[in-house]
Amino acid sequence: MWLPDAAATEAAGRTLAQAIQIGDVIALSGDLGVGKTSLARGLLAELGLADEAPSPSFALVIPYELRIPVWHVDLYRLDTAEDAQELGLDDALSDGALLIEWPERLGAALWPEALKIHISVAPEGGRNLTVGVPPSWKNRCPFP
Repeated sequence: MWLPDAAATEAAGRTLAQAIQIGDVIALSGDLGVGKTSLARGLLAELGLADEAPSPSFALVIPYELRIPVWHVDLYRLDTAEDAQELGLDDALSDGALLIEWPERLGAALWPEALKIHISVAPEGGRNLTVGVPPSWKNRCPFP
């Protein structure tokens, strides 16, 4: 899916928010500055966040009590998947969802039912969104 600009990337996040459910894991991957946080901001805004969501790069985890509680996670600064165990990410899934930037830091520990979204720079400008849809998302993923 092609996204022409940052506004379209944020709009994609808003669209995704309409399909999110408790227990979901959304994994956002892509190079630095490609738009992972823009997509996350759109999702969080659609779920009811009034202010602009900051990047969780330094905090690692920012929990939000929204229509569906969401933990916004940035694993960029982690060295190993074992480091992520200390964050207690499983705790979020009992009554909320996880939105994870840099999920590749988890390696094989990434939840198999995670919706995997990769954002890359498109040759013609804008961004390309590539989605890996697990069975639990098959009938509700809003992206082709």
